[in-house]
Amino acid sequence: MRRSIAWQDGVVEAVDQCALPHEFRLLRLRTVDEVIEAIQRLAIRGAPAIGVAGALAVAQSARAHTRDAVCDELAVRAEAQRIADARPTAVNLSWAVRRVVGVLGGGPDAVLAEALQILVEDEELNRSAAGHAADLVLRLCGRKPLRLLTHCNTGRLATVAWGTALGAIRVLAEAGQVAEVLFGETRPLLQGARLTAWELAEAGIPHRMLVDSAGPAALAAGMVDCVLVGADRVCANGDVANKIGTYSLALAASRARVPFVVVAPKSTLDTSLASGADIVIEERAASEVTGYGGVAIAPAGTGAFNPAFDVTPAELVTAVVTESGLFHPQETPGELAS
Repeated sequence: MRRSIAWQDGVVEAVDQCALPHEFRLLRLRTVDEVIEAIQRLAIRGAPAIGVAGALAVAQSARAHTRDAVCDELAVRAEAQRIADARPTAVNLSWAVRRVVGVLGGGPDAVLAEALQILVEDEELNRSAAGHAADLVLRLCGRKPLRLLTHCNTGRLATVAWGTALGAIRVLAEAGQVAEVLFGETRPLLQGARLTAWELAEAGIPHRMLVDSAGPAALAAGMVDCVLVGADRVCANGDVANKIGTYSLALAASRARVPFVVVAPKSTLDTSLASGADIVIEERAASEVTGYGGVAIAPAGTGAFNPAFDVTPAELVTAVVTESGLFHPQETPGELAS
């Protein structure tokens, strides 16, 4: 499986997720500013993926600010802060930036080595989390052709290679345990319609798209055996921030008595925040929903409430699954984060 992010001689190479599904195009990002711009316009997106991209951007900065074997650490730290601030909700970005800045004293080679280690780990850890999640789903639902529901894009495009929730679906499909995957179109940039559909088709997994507001109806109609989603941040009390529309699915899953499983690497756990009330929720431009592809949908001047994420309370989550295993939301995730 080709990686969605790579390092090539000082260049961050990444799949342009804004071009899919009509064009598979690779970006070659040569500067910190180019990486930040790609993250902000969602050409690189997905909490694990932007974490890796951010770490590699710090490596670019360390190289650019080293002269005669002396690194200007103040300049690198300033750029590292800009990278970490590029998107506020997904904790993986600031986590990865802090990790590579932590070895800045060793010079640019040490920073690059740490960033590349994060890249390698991401694929390995997500495969492990996906395997644990698939095992959990089979324990909860039994071995049968499963009807699964997911939201946003949590596959190889959102990570380095394998995926979290969609990675678990891949594992289940390879075992012959998937009858169909339902997925939301996913506002604001239709990441389900454009990216998840593309990945499921690529993998040959049966799938159908739902308009976002139809997910609860599908759950109420008994069309779903399990909901699998990713996360951009999991708080100390187990509250989960994920793509807007996740909360309504969790409410409907609880009402329908359908398991609601979150799959994410441990880097997504943020025990510094007591609850979801402390999470900064990114709000996107109104133009992302009042028009699409350069074509206006709503009348000129129409405003929009366009949050990129919402928070699902811990009591609605059956389990959060990481590479270390799973915990229930009533437990404290701090032990897994350590």
